[in-house]
Amino acid sequence: MSRVCQLTGTRANNGMAVSHSHIRTKKLQQANLQQRRLWWAEGNRWVKLRVTTRALKTIQKKGLGAYARSLGVDLSKL
Repeated sequence: MSRVCQLTGTRANNGMAVSHSHIRTKKLQQANLQQRRLWWAEGNRWVKLRVTTRALKTIQKKGLGAYARSLGVDLSKL
């Protein structure tokens, strides 16, 4: 299972770790993914999703159904 948010599609980011002596080494900044079981009111059922913590905050604000619609995600297939 790849480390990708099922709602937003957020993936890992390539970056550099810079030491005190300014030596740069490559590092991978992973998305903060959490496995959650969320209630989908329109479908009247629980949906198991792997989402980022940023997406969880937006779900709390907008609601799962409205947020998935705005992103173009069909929750009935999950």
